[in-house]
Amino acid sequence: MRNDTRLSRMLHVLIHMARHEQPATSDTLALMLRTNPVVIRRTMALLKEQGYVRSEKGHRGGWTLAKPLSEMTLLDIHEALGSASLFAIGLSTDHPECLVEQAVNAALTDAFDAAQALLIERLGSVTLEQLADDFEERFQSLGSCEGGK
Repeated sequence: MRNDTRLSRMLHVLIHMARHEQPATSDTLALMLRTNPVVIRRTMALLKEQGYVRSEKGHRGGWTLAKPLSEMTLLDIHEALGSASLFAIGLSTDHPECLVEQAVNAALTDAFDAAQALLIERLGSVTLEQLADDFEERFQSLGSCEGGK
C-alpha cells in the first residue's frame, strides 16, 4: 500500500511559498513536486477552502499564503486536506461473530485510538513557522533544498 504523502508535500510547498514574495504557479509547484499541475490545483483548492492560501488568475497570478505560518499547524493542514485516518492499518471484520476477532479488534481499536490522540495533539502543537525556523537553521549550517529538491 502506498503512503499518503499529501501532508508532507503540502507542508513543503507552504514553506517554500513563505520564502518567496511572488505567487507560485501550479506549474512551478508541480515541477517542484514532480507531479501534474492538475493535482496541485486540486490539492491547493482544499487549502484555499479553509483560508490557508489564495489564488489569483492571470499573467502575474498564482498561489500565495493567506495566513502567516505562525497561524497554521500541522493538524490544520492535515484536516484541510481531508485526511480521514492517520493510520493505514485496519481491522478485520470477516467474522464479526468470532470471539477471537472481537478481542483482537478491541485491543487494536484501543491502541489506535491512543496513538491517534497522541499524534493529533502533537500535530496541533507544531506550527509551520516552527518548520520554517528549523529549515532556516539547517540552511544556515548545511545548504538549501531550493530549486525543487
